[in-house]
Amino acid sequence: MAEGFNAGWQFTFQWVYFMLWIDTPAVQAGVGREDRVTMTIASKIVRRVATIDENKSVLDAAKLMTEEFIGSVVVTNSSGIRGLFTERELVMNVVGKGKDPEKVQIKDVMTTDPIKVQPTDTASWCLDLMKGHRCRHLLVFEGAEFIGIVSLRDMVALMIDEKEALIRHLERYIAS
Repeated sequence: MAEGFNAGWQFTFQWVYFMLWIDTPAVQAGVGREDRVTMTIASKIVRRVATIDENKSVLDAAKLMTEEFIGSVVVTNSSGIRGLFTERELVMNVVGKGKDPEKVQIKDVMTTDPIKVQPTDTASWCLDLMKGHRCRHLLVFEGAEFIGIVSLRDMVALMIDEKEALIRHLERYIAS
């Protein structure tokens, strides 16, 4: 019984040590992108973003999203970015309330203060923000400059890339 107890604690200690080791900057930096355990969102930023004027109708936005096969548009006016309009706003604030999409202006139903992130942020940080704010899109800014958008789908793809890199790293560690 004591041997099993000690073996269990030894395994637990090794696992904790390994997880702390994985979290070190040297391991995360890796040799190249494929070796990094934690990656920034920079590679997943969509830089060609569809925009629409805040005074357009929701129907115009829905048509644009359909044509571009996208789930959101950045809402602008003459002074810059005003907000974000997504499929969720379309369903929750217009169609679900029986409003006519042709008569409702985007500025009346858009998200006026979308969550902003930086290209150096990680996918896990972005997923935490998305979960906490119940959203699927984040605007990416470098300083004060808008550079693109990331979606939940982009973050899931990045997390898969991270897990594959971790697996490769662990395989090399075990083989050495």
